[in-house]
Amino acid sequence: MKDIHIDDFKISEQIKIENLQTSFDLNENEKKIEKELRNVSEDLADIQNTMYAHGKYAVLFCIQGMDTAGKDSLIREVFKEFNVRGIVAHSFKKPTDLELKHDYLWRHIKALPARGKFGIFNRTHYENVLVTRVHPEYLMYENMPSIKTLDDVQPSFWTRRFEEINNFEKRIADNGTIIFKFFLNISKEEQKNRLLRRLNKPSKNWKFSPDDLDEREHWDTYQSCYEDAINKTSKPHAPWYNIPADDKPTARYIVAKILYDTLKEYQDIKEPELPAHQKANIDSYKAQLKNEN
Repeated sequence: MKDIHIDDFKISEQIKIENLQTSFDLNENEKKIEKELRNVSEDLADIQNTMYAHGKYAVLFCIQGMDTAGKDSLIREVFKEFNVRGIVAHSFKKPTDLELKHDYLWRHIKALPARGKFGIFNRTHYENVLVTRVHPEYLMYENMPSIKTLDDVQPSFWTRRFEEINNFEKRIADNGTIIFKFFLNISKEEQKNRLLRRLNKPSKNWKFSPDDLDEREHWDTYQSCYEDAINKTSKPHAPWYNIPADDKPTARYIVAKILYDTLKEYQDIKEPELPAHQKANIDSYKAQLKNEN
């Protein structure tokens, strides 16, 4: 199988989204890729168990992509070996009435993982500079003092939001959260094929909504908004990764490998040792247990 190099997928300079890969050939068949994914997922689970005991780092896993990009199934397959106590997932949908009474980052801040845990944001705080940018009328629901009409939504508004997101991510990174941001980059043709499969397969019909077709009409606008968001917010402490997503098993493996190869470099993540006085008495503890009636 072809080696995965993190820098081939990390966004570390300004990009044009049309030049990014939507497919990647691992030079292996699907069964082998799935087997390798299981192996990496098990290794990740071992790291997570150590992180849980260590309790000094959290991981924030952010995943974004167009409809049908494979977000849900990727999360399921990459994290299937994890102990549930060490992972918390959030899927951010339309804001509730309560969430709209707070600033747009509030619901994301309160969902952040504690140290020792992995937090998954399935759709993320970036919806606030993606969906709301394609549909600025949604901003009116936020009832912000500075936005009375859509005419008030000027370029400076988005500049400020990007600054706020960068500051938010820098703050949590400085306090022990390791941030991964994955853009599942699917081609427009592959999205069409997946939408057709949802319609052609009765067991998948429930996944389809006419809204999917409405949003597809905004494809080019979404691509432009993704490009701007990635360029303005891919930072060393919170990098974006472009994940070619036209083949789901390949995308899952690449994401898992990036997670594992990054986290294994944290040499200070170790299981804590027992206090010296407890460690010195391990033999007596064993003897006490063995001598129980």
